[in-house]
Amino acid sequence: MAATIPPYLTTFSLTGQVALVTGAGRGLGLEIARALAGSGAHVLLNGRDAAVLEARVAEIEAVGGAASALAFDVSDRAAVRDAFARIEREHGRLDVLVQNVGQRNRKPLADLTDDEILTLLDVDLASSLILAREAARLMLPRGRGRMIAVTSVAGQISRANDSVYAAAKAGLNGMVRALAAEYGPHGLTSNAIAPGFFATETNAAIVADPERGAYFANRTPMRRWGRPEEIAGAAVFLASAAASYVNGHVLVVDGGATILM
Repeated sequence: MAATIPPYLTTFSLTGQVALVTGAGRGLGLEIARALAGSGAHVLLNGRDAAVLEARVAEIEAVGGAASALAFDVSDRAAVRDAFARIEREHGRLDVLVQNVGQRNRKPLADLTDDEILTLLDVDLASSLILAREAARLMLPRGRGRMIAVTSVAGQISRANDSVYAAAKAGLNGMVRALAAEYGPHGLTSNAIAPGFFATETNAAIVADPERGAYFANRTPMRRWGRPEEIAGAAVFLASAAASYVNGHVLVVDGGATILM
């Protein structure tokens, strides 16, 4: 009997899994949520605006995906605890955590107040550690889980007047490596995706600016901005069994910007 080649693409399937994506109301988070749902996961979309999330859930369900809205502020400790208790109560598991929430305040460091600095570090870094801790509590009993942080190329390269954001993103890169070491022996993996210059709603004004838009486009060998949907494949890969031996890695998705002199 002739040997057959196993259907390798099934290793990318997320059928039966539950995934939480923070900051999923728009932009890269929404594209990641759509992709995970399209790969079979039941996706919990997080954000602060419940009405926006419900609309996104309806869009995913309209094309055959499974999704639910889970509105809470990632910097609200009580709300985070309640959200994970709800996940455990309603789903009994969490297989994938994608951390995508981030804030930015482009100002010289001298112009930032203490509160502004601490708020940025809380939202962009401290909250991620707390969410990872809560996710691990649900993943550890099953001996399997995928934690994915969406960082930024700003964790590796930077510009003036962006110090706190760059520091937080570099901190996230360190976080995923530390979590990979801590939880790897228990079957959990921890990785990051570092996007480059993407034409999201947040960057719309820069993209539309003839001078600044062209500058960032030309900072990549591909001479263009990334399309938001181009982040999706990296997330599906890291969430799937295909990446079962990928741990502590920062996957840069930037069109080559960080390798260009």
